[in-house]
Amino acid sequence: MGLLSLAIWLPIVFGVFLLLFKREDQVGFVRWFALLAALIGFFVTVPLYAGFDNQSASMQFVEKLAWIERFNVFYHLGVDGISFWFVPLTAFITVIVVIASWKNITERVNQYMGAFLILSGLMIGVFSALDGLLFYVFFEATLIPMYLIIGIWGGPNKIYAAFKFFLYTLLGSLLTLVAIIYLYNQSGGSFDILTWHKMPLSGLAQTMVFFAFFAAFAVKVPMWPVHTWLPDVHVEAPTGGSAVLAAIMLKLGAYGFLRFSMPIAPDAAREWAWLIIGLSLIAVVYVGLVAMVQKDMKKLVAYSSVAHMGFVTLGFFVFNDLGVSGGLVQMIAHGFVSGAMFLCIGVLYDRVHSREIAAYGGVVNTMPKFAAFALLFFMANCGLPGTAGFVGEWMVILAAVKFNFWTGLVAATALIWGAAYSLWMFKRVYLGAPANENVKGLKDICAREFLVLALLAAATLYMGIHPKPFTDVMDASVAHLLQHVAHSKLP
Repeated sequence: MGLLSLAIWLPIVFGVFLLLFKREDQVGFVRWFALLAALIGFFVTVPLYAGFDNQSASMQFVEKLAWIERFNVFYHLGVDGISFWFVPLTAFITVIVVIASWKNITERVNQYMGAFLILSGLMIGVFSALDGLLFYVFFEATLIPMYLIIGIWGGPNKIYAAFKFFLYTLLGSLLTLVAIIYLYNQSGGSFDILTWHKMPLSGLAQTMVFFAFFAAFAVKVPMWPVHTWLPDVHVEAPTGGSAVLAAIMLKLGAYGFLRFSMPIAPDAAREWAWLIIGLSLIAVVYVGLVAMVQKDMKKLVAYSSVAHMGFVTLGFFVFNDLGVSGGLVQMIAHGFVSGAMFLCIGVLYDRVHSREIAAYGGVVNTMPKFAAFALLFFMANCGLPGTAGFVGEWMVILAAVKFNFWTGLVAATALIWGAAYSLWMFKRVYLGAPANENVKGLKDICAREFLVLALLAAATLYMGIHPKPFTDVMDASVAHLLQHVAHSKLP
């Protein structure tokens, strides 16, 4: 069994095993076992970095076994520089979420921890699948644990949010399935994604395939105007669910663009790039303005996620090295920063049981350690130099200016909106004299919460100060992708 298979299946097996422990007196064991399972899942991904060849653009750690022989479906895994970082990132965020959910989940703890471990394995499966059908199975399977996490442990409107999440994402994915079956027929019966990359397609076919994939991936990212499910889901989801959704799940869509849309339909991607860039700029500016008027902290950070993911899709479709690498760096950085912001909101929610901004004020007086962490993550969300949030945004803005000055200018205004809503929320929640009674009695973060936030803070600062290890892995694969997209595939 290869490393990638272990990274996928170990968390899933451990997650299924946890479902057996239902009794109340087993809760302590379940928590410790979930933590051990998440840590094993993370340590399995570490040797990948040591064994990864930065100079090569080809797939590495490849595994290929026959799965459904009749239809030529293979269990085919591998990672390149584009997908590599998402494997350890998913495993790392799972560890964080298990520690963060230690105390605040008291009902059905085994199912909750099991769902997260299974979800972690499935998401790593999406990032490493090289067979079209295998990718689709993993991509759709991620919906199930997330649906349950929102629908069982969520807020008052959890059923509505879970349904909305499921229907939105499923609707887009059905078109993708049609596209996958079409490509299978065109390629003479192969589900191999790398074969599809090389296969010539007519202009009309490319456009149809491009938009079929776009339907699924745009909803997943979410791009404007199909972003409306995200704020509703975030508000209702439990803290751990929000963190994983923002940190990893939104990345599945953006990754899909790089792995499917652009290399399979390069002519259509170049032809319709203006549309994607337009939608990304609307997301960056308009959604940033919408974030400013939110009264609910989670909604504000959810809209902020849409604006930040707008940067990612913008970077991909300006077709230069800086843009694509910047989009990828932004995805990883957003994983750390938005995950941390949702966990910060979770810390406050556990104490006051309100997400309204108006219910707080002056938190810094009673929780100084926590306020210091929160300030760092808010600054990273604005794109402060020296934090992870800056590197990706800076690269994308440079790439956008290179592409077209005005595009770059509009993209750069996002940093201003980002700073406006982030700092204004920080001021209203944390600064000043304690406005409400409930704030006066708050206790500062315990050692467990401190550990979670310290790990994310370390990751945010390390990536902001020294992004080279992250970009070195990508460079060869990004250059190869752009070379591939630059050539026409018209027959």
